[in-house]
Amino acid sequence: MKTKYRVLYAVIALTIVVGLILSGCQQSPQKKETPAPPPHNQEDQQKEPEITVYMHDTGQKKTMKMEDYIAGVVAGEMKADWPIEALAAQAIIARTFTVQAIEEKGGVPERGTQASTDIKEFQAYNDKEVNNNVRRAVEMTRGLVVTYQGKPINSWFHASAGGITALAKEGLDYKKDEPPYIKSVQSPDDMAPADVKNWTVTFTKAEIMNVLAKQGKQVGSIDSFAIGDKGPSGRALTFAINNDIRVSAPEMRLGLGSTELKSLLLDKVEVKGESVVFTGKGYGHGVGMSQWGAHKMATEGKKPEEIIGHYFKEVTIEKRWQ
Repeated sequence: MKTKYRVLYAVIALTIVVGLILSGCQQSPQKKETPAPPPHNQEDQQKEPEITVYMHDTGQKKTMKMEDYIAGVVAGEMKADWPIEALAAQAIIARTFTVQAIEEKGGVPERGTQASTDIKEFQAYNDKEVNNNVRRAVEMTRGLVVTYQGKPINSWFHASAGGITALAKEGLDYKKDEPPYIKSVQSPDDMAPADVKNWTVTFTKAEIMNVLAKQGKQVGSIDSFAIGDKGPSGRALTFAINNDIRVSAPEMRLGLGSTELKSLLLDKVEVKGESVVFTGKGYGHGVGMSQWGAHKMATEGKKPEEIIGHYFKEVTIEKRWQ
């Protein structure tokens, strides 16, 4: 009797197995799920990128690690013996500038590279001035980028704000909507050199008329030249020539030379004989981080993140790679 049941159970089990096999063979291929793609490799995402750089002095293209490039930029944009916290803030700003340029416009398309050592095209660069101080500043901020709502910001900076920073529209004649992270803030620029804190520069009327002509404005003579409209920080937005001609102050500054007309934070403009005399303070467009302000904040013990947080509002500092 037991043997009879054993045979019966064996037959039932065999029937079930065969049924399962046949049902598997008859399953439509269309019902098979497509395998999910393998997950992104986190280590690859956090790996320091290599970039190609156009070397302005030789005309060659060079491939280098991002952090090596940033060290050269920091040494080119700021004095290498400055407080390490100021250098570190500059490193974050320089890295942000580079990442944003690569992500938004492919770096320097006209050179076929991701960066350039030509200051007119990209950022200043001087790898000969890189010292241990600069290396430490870059290493301590390795991979850090300033973002707003997940995207790298316009990380503008300048030498000295003259005590107060500018909005992008007034300092740069920025045509797009004012970035929400750019505000006009007080800046501790009192450590700047005397010829940056206060200065006077003189241009001939002929020089100014030449600039106007290049900008498509023919002026036969300059009888009067004065500050027209001012922005929130007090910087000149326009200049009034002969009372009825208005010209962009940022454009005029670039035309006359931004190293000569150091800033648009002007105390006064006067016509004296055949010359126009500008008196002002600060050095640069005034938007974003003031380097001399960062210097002072660093001497007061501020961290690079605090320095950046002072000049750029409601931003996040993200680590993009290890």
